[in-house]
Amino acid sequence: MTHRRALLAAPLLLPTLARAQDFPSRPVSVISGYAPGGLTDIVSRAVAARMERELGVPLVVENRVGGATAVANTHVAQSRPDGHTLLMGTSTLAINPALQPTLTPREPQRELMPVGMVFRSAFVLHVHPSLPVSNVAEFVAYCRANPGRLNFGSSGTGAVNHLAQALLASRAGIEVVHVPFRGGVPALVELRQNRIQAMFQAVLEAAPVLREGATKGLAISSARRSALLPELPPVADTLPGFEAVFWQGLFVPAGTPEPVRARLAAALRAATEDAELRARMAQQGVDIETGDAASLRDLLARETVQWGDLIRSANIRPE
Repeated sequence: MTHRRALLAAPLLLPTLARAQDFPSRPVSVISGYAPGGLTDIVSRAVAARMERELGVPLVVENRVGGATAVANTHVAQSRPDGHTLLMGTSTLAINPALQPTLTPREPQRELMPVGMVFRSAFVLHVHPSLPVSNVAEFVAYCRANPGRLNFGSSGTGAVNHLAQALLASRAGIEVVHVPFRGGVPALVELRQNRIQAMFQAVLEAAPVLREGATKGLAISSARRSALLPELPPVADTLPGFEAVFWQGLFVPAGTPEPVRARLAAALRAATEDAELRARMAQQGVDIETGDAASLRDLLARETVQWGDLIRSANIRPE
């Protein structure tokens, strides 16, 4: 009976399998929710260019900015599931459902399917040089002795570096004043002037001012040290289990056939294992990461819970 059912179902599978075998049949669009020239755009274009060699067709990066990346995310979620429209999805897929629940897609885990990981980028916890601390333990002690007196900047409410600050405050039991800015550069100006005293900042942005001595680095937000700033220990050395990083992964619309996803995954793996690409991105403070769909699926599920719980418990609301 099982054999007979399989024979009856086989003709229904033929169109799908034929389409999968023909993939890709035209240029592939890679959708990014970030403006051209930024870190995510630079990495997206570098990875897409390397994937072209494996797929044999152009991969065209399109920047669809707006709605805290919801414009890009929704465009891909609603696209035909044939592998020709990809999303360079980021941490916002885990953050938006709790921070801005009216944004679409409302259920990224159901409406998108992971292909594989692309990169992680950590943040540096750095402070104004006048602050009398030299490590995370001393920073926590200072904040406990001065509750509500330290201004802690971020690149915007709900940004990963803001959530890193909220996570630090929650885990350490400290009270600081969150001061959001529209981007990391304006916040850095205020940190240099001591109008804010601390912030988590992308490694690439923080490295030059640390070397200049304009700020003082205390730790890195990832579980392991950064190749660009290896002298900084992880926050987790003081607060076990702490990790807050910005990540990017490749997604396709739900319903994309498995053979198409497998072809894309193989091309992505070739790109993320490319030694020259990894070395070039490391100089940008980016850890190119080779990971399968299951790892990315688990990461999205885990962070959706982690950031959702934190956003609700800290009563974080968008600006």
